[in-house]
Amino acid sequence: MHPIDAHTLIDDPYGTYEKLRESGPVHRVTGSDGRPAWLVTRYDDVRKGLADPRLSLDKSTARPGNYSGFSLPPALDANLLNMDPPDHTRVRRLVVKAFTPGRVHKLRTPVRKVADALLDAVEPAGGADLLAAYAGPLPVIVICDLLGVPQEDRVDFRAWTDALITPDPERPHQAKEAVVSLMRFFTGLIASKRAEPGDDLLSDLIAVREAGDTLSEDELTSLAFLILFGGYENVVHLIGNTVLALLDRPELLRSVRTNPDGLAALVDEVSRWDGPVPLAIRRFTAQEMEIGGVLVPAGETVLLSLASANRDPAHFAHPDRLDLDRDRSGNLALGHGIHYCLGAALGRMETETALAALLERFEKLELDVPREALRWRPTIRARGLISLPVRW
Repeated sequence: MHPIDAHTLIDDPYGTYEKLRESGPVHRVTGSDGRPAWLVTRYDDVRKGLADPRLSLDKSTARPGNYSGFSLPPALDANLLNMDPPDHTRVRRLVVKAFTPGRVHKLRTPVRKVADALLDAVEPAGGADLLAAYAGPLPVIVICDLLGVPQEDRVDFRAWTDALITPDPERPHQAKEAVVSLMRFFTGLIASKRAEPGDDLLSDLIAVREAGDTLSEDELTSLAFLILFGGYENVVHLIGNTVLALLDRPELLRSVRTNPDGLAALVDEVSRWDGPVPLAIRRFTAQEMEIGGVLVPAGETVLLSLASANRDPAHFAHPDRLDLDRDRSGNLALGHGIHYCLGAALGRMETETALAALLERFEKLELDVPREALRWRPTIRARGLISLPVRW
């Protein structure tokens, strides 16, 4: 099998995935760091892989020389995306106690207030880069509120997360500097919450106990990092991708305006059709195993393509069509099995609220640049636009 370059998956992801699915279920690819991995493209294999305990998230099972994703210090690496049971079971059980549906429900009104305030600030200009002025700041503010970050201590988390996702080639130390800054910030925040707990998620995580068990310092730090990282990046791109889908389809835009109840279906369908997470977190074969009829040696990196699985015609009829009335049961955009996204309800609520506020505010919304001028972020880890200039 000939390696597939990551740039091909960035420039034309869905056309490339279609060809890959047709030619075989598993392919040898080159990761963004130039190291090899196995890419799984068909729905049934991806769904099975997401729940297969032989595909480990623990980096200690990986052989050197394979793609392994971010290199983070232990205090940020001890998170749910790098754990297998029983550690994963224990930590997730403790976290779920603080990450309740009731907390998400209580955030809906505050999120709408944040959205309205951001739109108030940009409305007089008649247009803006929707990502920089709206979709980007909104989840950062929400996460700061959720974690209980005081107003005077809020910093530009976006600069740190961007440095990790798409580092500037001209600033090779940027990612390491971002990691140091994140660790310093969260270590200080956790210490202050221990001293003075508040009505916030981080205070709850510090206090949570079950049968005498608590989260360790590294687990707390890495969880705060994960909540920030996943909660910011994915929501920004889901808002941006959904707005672009509407701008490309005036009839759908009119339909959603007249039927706001359709926003939930719209967000769910866009997450399937052009979601912000093309690949599940990398996994490693804990033993030699067969995937889609291909024998993969132990210690190899496996990338399960959510984007490809969600466009597999073997599971979704006419998968390239954006269809709010389709049966989306089995949508893998947020994962499957024990690693299903913990913040799924929060991310959906933020996106739906942001879209509702935007569409209610501006009766006329259109692109402010030619469609072909839009550019996607140069990474296989995320599916999102670099900017989205619009006018109203």
